[in-house]
Amino acid sequence: MSEDKTAEIVLALEIDAPALADRLTALLGNIPGLRLAAPGEQAAAAIVARDPRIMPEDIALTQRELDVLALMAEGASNKMIARQLGISVHTVKFHVGSLLDKLDATGRTDAVAHAARRGVIEL
Repeated sequence: MSEDKTAEIVLALEIDAPALADRLTALLGNIPGLRLAAPGEQAAAAIVARDPRIMPEDIALTQRELDVLALMAEGASNKMIARQLGISVHTVKFHVGSLLDKLDATGRTDAVAHAARRGVIEL
């Protein structure tokens, strides 16, 4: 069997930051045997970098829930969260319950862990 020397690897770039995408395009464009995929073209592999501030589409958290989640990640109690955000403890409990449901978590720590794994927050 003869080896096809014209075979190339097609690589897709899915990067939110234009400067990084341009830099990688310039660097990867000169590698023999590697070709960057055209938009919509199927690729053998992909480099994906998303802006961590953009929430995954399957998780729709409100800004207030994100505020509560961030304070939960810092270890704040419901009372501390209420004071920090200027809301009642009852309202904090409501937001925590909503977060547990939306993140499919079993508790506060689990919610923070789920959120971090899914890119909703950074720890």
